[in-house]
Amino acid sequence: MRIIGGRLKGLRLNPPANLPVRPTTDMAKEALFNILQNQIELEGIKVLDLFTGTGNISFEFASRDAASVTSVDRGFKGLKYIDDTARQHGLTQIKAYKADVFKYLEQETEKYDLIFADPPYDLDRIPEIATLVFDRDLLEQDGLLIIEHQSMQNLSNHPNFIEQRRYGHSSFSFFRKD
Repeated sequence: MRIIGGRLKGLRLNPPANLPVRPTTDMAKEALFNILQNQIELEGIKVLDLFTGTGNISFEFASRDAASVTSVDRGFKGLKYIDDTARQHGLTQIKAYKADVFKYLEQETEKYDLIFADPPYDLDRIPEIATLVFDRDLLEQDGLLIIEHQSMQNLSNHPNFIEQRRYGHSSFSFFRKD
């Protein structure tokens, strides 16, 4: 795993080997950030990274000068790695929180420019993420929600769905607040 853009481009990330996570591959992450760079200005945005795991996506946004990155996961070791790595590289805009993502979303009141969710692929509640985000009005106007999921899963029945991009067994589904 490495940071592919921004001021920390090329930095290798070495999270603990025993974390129960499936990080977004560098190929998929590079494709995602190429899409995002053509759609929104990443500098200065407010990001919520759900099921953050190793913080791979959080670090990428912070490297590209997001104003704030809120990283949420229930894994203590991953969050400790995120805190330590953010401190080591001066990424003061990253704040990591230990929480169940669904409970967090049910209580959150902040609005974000971009919300990224990378839940475990076998989680049966993946479609609920978009429902919670839009029912709770957690996106700024024109804000984006991106959910990473298995390519065979279809999330297009949500009214805010705009497109799905496939990268092998992984897909990104995009939702926009109009």
